[in-house]
Amino acid sequence: MKRIHKERDRLLRRVARTTALLGSVSAFACLLVPRAVDASELAVATVLSLGIAILAVLHTMRGSVAAAIALVAASAVLVLVLAGSEVFTPGTVTALAITGGVTSASVAATLVVRRRGTQLVILLAAAMLAAEWLAAAVFAHSLVSVSIVTAVGWAVLGVLAAWLDNGVGVASARIAEVGRAHEAERLASELEAQQRQDARVLHDTVLATLSLLAHSGVGVRANALRDQAGDDARLLRQLRLGVPLDAGSNAIFSPGSDDDLLSTTFESVRQRFARMGLDVSWHGAGQLALPRDRLDALVGALGECLENVRRHSGVSEADVTITDDDQTVRAMVTDAGDGFEPDAVGPARLGFAESVVGRLNAVGGRARIFSSPGSGTTVMLEVPKA
Repeated sequence: MKRIHKERDRLLRRVARTTALLGSVSAFACLLVPRAVDASELAVATVLSLGIAILAVLHTMRGSVAAAIALVAASAVLVLVLAGSEVFTPGTVTALAITGGVTSASVAATLVVRRRGTQLVILLAAAMLAAEWLAAAVFAHSLVSVSIVTAVGWAVLGVLAAWLDNGVGVASARIAEVGRAHEAERLASELEAQQRQDARVLHDTVLATLSLLAHSGVGVRANALRDQAGDDARLLRQLRLGVPLDAGSNAIFSPGSDDDLLSTTFESVRQRFARMGLDVSWHGAGQLALPRDRLDALVGALGECLENVRRHSGVSEADVTITDDDQTVRAMVTDAGDGFEPDAVGPARLGFAESVVGRLNAVGGRARIFSSPGSGTTVMLEVPKA
């Protein structure tokens, strides 16, 4: 059962218990008025009121239908006892009305939400009214007002429970609708993130290799270019077979590599670009203890920065400095090349925006770039450790 339905039942049981106990105490208090009933009748009424209170607690604690039926039966007996009193006072009439319209009607709050509960509530209400009409006929009392109060009490509590049940049903349906919308949004977001990651991978590998081929592989040894083309071919095979590209650096730098550790180290980046003709001077750690997603994002962003150095800086050397503290890992990529004006880069150039900034933003990191024409370029990459 859904939690919202459990809360509904808990609320209705509390309403039923409070109503039954309040009705029982109020009816008994009416009988304590002087000369309302004689001593023997008061003793019987006391026992019945106590029994009704116990049945109300049992019914609302365990949801027992048998306890509910017994409560109504005890209330009917109490009506017959009070109606047969030799002294029929307004206090007695009030006690009869409370017993019929409050105490016995309390079970309607819990029964109406059950399967076929409405029919049972109607049956028990009819039984209570029949007991009052029988008492009126046998003891020649006018109990019309008592019957009206009884009918109204049962109707009010039954309608209240049905209204609450309907409200819970509507709320549950809306919650389910919101949940479905949230799930669809989550799946769409994950799909978009995967597509963006695939686009970054293609940009950093296949498109970079095609760019090299378009420039006749200037500065790159034939063997290195052949190895890179083989890696790209395996990557394209993954895409053709529908294998999702993980956010891992395996797909970026060494698809299908058996050396998973090497593929996730900064040394693998240096080796790759050494084959491509870019001499990277390394400062700091070659490996860092980072969660896989953050390490992959940092390695991928670093690789794209070095690719930009190789393609656009006009120099064949770059410096990479890795530092870390308790919270953050930083990688600084510096070259003494041509430099550029960062604000002048058009929005259509998505390499830095997606492969660097987008990667780091996805894991809570950030990238900052410092450059000007003729003064080289420095890029600061940061990712959190946790």
